[in-house]
Amino acid sequence: MAKIKLRIGDNEIEIDSRDFYVDNHTIGKVIENISALLQESSAKIIPYSNQPSIGESNALDSLENAEVYEPEFGEPVFVQINKLHGKLAILSENSFFDKPRTVSETVNELRERGWIVNPLDVSKVLAKMAFSKELSKGKQADRSFYFVQKEMLTN
Repeated sequence: MAKIKLRIGDNEIEIDSRDFYVDNHTIGKVIENISALLQESSAKIIPYSNQPSIGESNALDSLENAEVYEPEFGEPVFVQINKLHGKLAILSENSFFDKPRTVSETVNELRERGWIVNPLDVSKVLAKMAFSKELSKGKQADRSFYFVQKEMLTN
């Protein structure tokens, strides 16, 4: 699964390869088209000066915080425990924890996204996130589950 996330000013667009396929040859064109759409919607885009048109090799270099992973073309990257919280926060932002998840489900999802993690490290970081109220923790049949607690609106 590949994701492209572009943030230009206050505007942000995320493309997920579950919807369609993006390969190394078309990624530059996809980014160029998205940038044009953002520009049309009144986003301020700084033009590339003295650079060739956006191509496969330099398109991602020109963007801040761009991360692309195509599992079918590359090997997953090992994530150290000090970087794991950020990866778990990405899962949370992308609604992964909207339903209760076990440590093993979380490890598998991280692997799907191109990150190899130590399950014990995941367990420790999830427990810390639950302690700091970033996630909620529940137990059922001696298994721990982590999830985002939806706040109820009261009138």
